[in-house]
Amino acid sequence: MAFFSKQPAEPIPDVETKVWACTSDGCSCWMRADYSLQKEPQCPICKSAMNEEVRMLPELKS
Repeated sequence: MAFFSKQPAEPIPDVETKVWACTSDGCSCWMRADYSLQKEPQCPICKSAMNEEVRMLPELKS
């Protein structure tokens, strides 16, 4: 019989990340600025304008 020990995963640190956030009050859509294909994107959900902001998000490793 074999036993395997699952090592606890290291916590992913949160970093300040630039995001685009929808300006519509009824929409909570946002996207990371690094993954936006447009210089000033529209909201993909409601087609409203988006503002750039900074949020604390888990770091993505590439």
